Formats: sequence, structure tokens, C-alpha cells
Amino acid sequence: MGIGMVLVIEGLVYALAPQLVERLLEALREMSLEQRRLLGGLTLVTGLIVLWLARGGLF
Repeated sequence: MGIGMVLVIEGLVYALAPQLVERLLEALREMSLEQRRLLGGLTLVTGLIVLWLARGGLF
């Protein structure tokens, strides 16, 4: 279910805003390796928090 949702969201981004994807990729190329690792880690933690909250972790 989760992988399917990721694919739907990715597909929407590519279908609706392909130029945005190109700009994001250019921005990533300009970032240092350490900045990209930090961004990946923050994204991972944010995703885990969202999943925890969705499963009723807070309420």
C-alpha cells in the first residue's frame, strides 16, 4: 500500500510539474554530499513521524 502511494505521488509530480523536477534535480546537484545526507536524514525522520502519527501515536 505504501509503495503504491509513493508511486502515485511521484507520478503526479512528474505529470503535473516536470519543470519543477528538473529544478529540484539541479538544486540537489549543487548541494554538497553532506547537505544531501542531512536532507535525506531529515526526510526519513519526517516520514517516520508522519507514519507514527497516522497510526495513532499521538492521539
